[in-house]
Amino acid sequence: QVKVVESGGGLVQPGGSLRLSCAASGSILSLNVMGWYRQAPGRQRELVATITRGGITNYDDSVKGRFTISRAAAKNTVILQMNSLKPEDTAVYYCNAGVLGIAYWGQGTQVTVSS
Repeated sequence: QVKVVESGGGLVQPGGSLRLSCAASGSILSLNVMGWYRQAPGRQRELVATITRGGITNYDDSVKGRFTISRAAAKNTVILQMNSLKPEDTAVYYCNAGVLGIAYWGQGTQVTVSS
């Protein structure tokens, strides 16, 4: 069993920054890709960024140059640094951890960008 827990969401003004953190625990010996996805009201869940165990990253075009995903040395924690936030970044952000081909999801954390 794998548990995924996110933290760090909140309310921020346009142009501001937020830092999201995600930790995976449990049977994570084969933990590989971790990533962040988001879902805005009325929209499907979409990819934000992913990072492999070896540090290879992938970003959605809408966040390139503004968001940075990184992974702690312990490999079970992933950070999403979000800068220059826009109102359209408002969504529930979910962390995903891949273990032996199975995707485990956290409960999500709300990010609201508004003045």
